[in-house]
Amino acid sequence: MSENSIEAYVRDVEKLSQFADIAEHKPAPETISERDILDFLEYIGNFGISATSQARILSGIKSFYKYLALENLIQIDPTNLIESPKIGRKLPDTLTFPEIEQMLEIIDHSTPEGTRNRAILEVLYSCGLRVSELIDLKLTNCYFDIGFVRVFGKGRKVRLVPIGRDAIKYTKIYFETVRNHQDIQPESEDIVFLNRRGKQLTRVMIFLIIKDLAERTGIHKSISPHTFRHSFATHLIEGGADLRAVQEMLGHESITTTEIYTHLDRVFLQETLKSFHPRESKSLNTTHSPNKIYDKNNNPHSKPSD
Repeated sequence: MSENSIEAYVRDVEKLSQFADIAEHKPAPETISERDILDFLEYIGNFGISATSQARILSGIKSFYKYLALENLIQIDPTNLIESPKIGRKLPDTLTFPEIEQMLEIIDHSTPEGTRNRAILEVLYSCGLRVSELIDLKLTNCYFDIGFVRVFGKGRKVRLVPIGRDAIKYTKIYFETVRNHQDIQPESEDIVFLNRRGKQLTRVMIFLIIKDLAERTGIHKSISPHTFRHSFATHLIEGGADLRAVQEMLGHESITTTEIYTHLDRVFLQETLKSFHPRESKSLNTTHSPNKIYDKNNNPHSKPSD
């Protein structure tokens, strides 16, 4: 798994350990019961932790106890019969294409950071990368001549992702005008996107770049690097892309993860129906007088008497 996933799972087990320390009977990890786990979930729920976060914490703890069972350190897995909290599938925030263009246009291309940031946003939107995949992208994994980049996703799984012409164009401009003139640190020589000190960018830095651009553009949405990934997938689905192709490009292990974008697509289709169907369109859904008839241009005429 990725380092971030490992750190998250460790924190989940630490939360359970802290709960055990304050419990009256102070159970050891191998003696914790199903009742203890349920009490723990109630305990963290009282702190206002959402059902989504509770489900993720429980997932980490379930993995821990699967490990203990595999190592024969426990005979019974106390999490085996515990179901995750029921959570709805929240549709992620997305940007419209005009909003993305507005963010791109506000970038100051006269500065080295602006040139780099334009390339970063183009790659995020063109390839639908996770932020960790973006900051880890290597020069040796960019095959611009054939229009692909090689990406290491979750669990170090490798996939080839197509990259668009604009993303290639602005990344090459960044290479030629900025990156090739930097004093690059030895450990970052193969990294595509660098900070002004010649080191690999952090996840936080990418978040701050995008947050700043969104605020300057006047976009009042919850924006993050992942928003570009969601927008990438949503716009493909709305354009009629095959779900399996989108799954492959996003690097989703399960098609059910990608299917959330079909829900977004349904919202788009509903809006299309409301906007253009004669029975739904606001322009045609006015109350017609029973004493009027309408010609083919929707112009009223007096209704003839019997």
